[in-house]
Amino acid sequence: MLSIVVLISGGGSNLRALLEAAEDAEFPARVIAVGADRDAEGLAHAEEFGIPSFTVPFNSFARREEWGDALLEQLRQWQPDLVILSGFMRLVPPRVVAEYSPYLINTHPAYLPEFPGAHGVRDALAAGVTQTGASLIVVDDGVDAGPIISQERIPIHPGDSEASLHERIKPVERRLLVQAVLDIANGHIDLKELSRA
Repeated sequence: MLSIVVLISGGGSNLRALLEAAEDAEFPARVIAVGADRDAEGLAHAEEFGIPSFTVPFNSFARREEWGDALLEQLRQWQPDLVILSGFMRLVPPRVVAEYSPYLINTHPAYLPEFPGAHGVRDALAAGVTQTGASLIVVDDGVDAGPIISQERIPIHPGDSEASLHERIKPVERRLLVQAVLDIANGHIDLKELSRA
């Protein structure tokens, strides 16, 4: 059974999709804890499903590295097989990456390497392209630059706003994430091998 800690910053819709998938006794992974960098709405999903949660508030630390060390301390307590950044709006410091990568993965609302960074949806609209996507990657020390686990194209409709486009991307992100967790747990995706490629 694959044990997972999910890190969130917002509503946690990807987290909820994983928690719902894991309710199936046949699903080979379990979320054992949920962490956040602020008082995130998505922590309510953890509470609803009876999953322990923790918060390491970014603003409580003078330096990103200090925050990263406190986050690392929390993660180590759970000894997860996999850490998922899901709508987690902070770059994790190198020490966290060094300890968990390639078993540290991230969802991103664009077809990487197109539109990396915090504003992937807005940047795609600003660029005037006709399609964007959703990607799942292994986290490395770059910004959305790690090996791609899976991704899918999503059309941009005339008149799309950042909000409407993001709403169409989210279900694809959820599907990619749940499928990847299943494939990692079943050995169909080897993150170590993927990171060596």
